[in-house]
Amino acid sequence: MSPGGNPPNRINAAGAEPIATEQRESLRNVTKAMRQVIERVVASSAPAEAMNVAADELRAIAEVLDRYPRGRTYDFSESSIAGDPGAFFDNSPVAGLANPLAAPLHLRIEDGKVVGEVRWGSAYEGAPGCVHGGYVAAAFDEVLGLAQDLGGHPGMTGTLTIKYRKPTPIHTDLRFVGEFTRSEGRKTFTEGWLYDGEGNLLAESDAVFITVDMSKLRDLAAEREKQTPATES
Repeated sequence: MSPGGNPPNRINAAGAEPIATEQRESLRNVTKAMRQVIERVVASSAPAEAMNVAADELRAIAEVLDRYPRGRTYDFSESSIAGDPGAFFDNSPVAGLANPLAAPLHLRIEDGKVVGEVRWGSAYEGAPGCVHGGYVAAAFDEVLGLAQDLGGHPGMTGTLTIKYRKPTPIHTDLRFVGEFTRSEGRKTFTEGWLYDGEGNLLAESDAVFITVDMSKLRDLAAEREKQTPATES
């Protein structure tokens, strides 16, 4: 399930220009380089010798970064992103500029709707030449998770339904559109669509989000901050 943030935070964050603080800019720079490595690794026909050299160099990089503490700071206040609204999404595995797992998906608010633009590479391939459907679903969850905030009652994903109309191609500019439709009690209803560059409908989705007490998210964040990630080999 995807937790929503306070409406002003997420809505202001969508499409905000990244502010280049030195540490944040360097983190995004490293992440961009990692995406290039991932793309080349999954599609590479390099010989074993070259792969082994690359593996040794990557382990050395991991050792450099392992010298420093790891973890995330969660702050659900408006002031937490006052200096850099785009930072709200930085760690998202779908839209994060500082997360190499993300393509990333670029989000903005346009005419009262959420617009998301993405280009998935080889690392996201399922069927030959096609984006794995799970990544399409995750992107819809992110898009509609922001769309629900337009209703003013952020919550967590209750149900997410995807209808795949056509294969979604990799290495292609794609466009998501999501909108808030209505609220009923604690439930917020949203709808979304995915198009290729020529306007062809590739998939559509509807999701229901359940409003939650923000204090519960703060409790989860507090518990998360107690955890220290173990070094993975």
